[in-house]
Amino acid sequence: MSDNMGRVLVITGVMIALIGVILIFKDAIPFLKHLGQLPGDIRIEKKNFVFYFPIVTGLVLSIILTIILNLMGKLK
Repeated sequence: MSDNMGRVLVITGVMIALIGVILIFKDAIPFLKHLGQLPGDIRIEKKNFVFYFPIVTGLVLSIILTIILNLMGKLK
């Protein structure tokens, strides 16, 4: 059981590190520049209030992660 827990912790750490690297180099990757500003994302700005709800961005990320995880599952 501890072997599995160790693997989960290592994989989680690697994923967090990859997300950090992606965020650092976000401007260098062309399609990531527009992530969060896609048509369909809701942004309401008032005098002292900003509401942002990235519906389409969430859907796109969900589809991409689903494809990646399904491919990883088939390779196992």
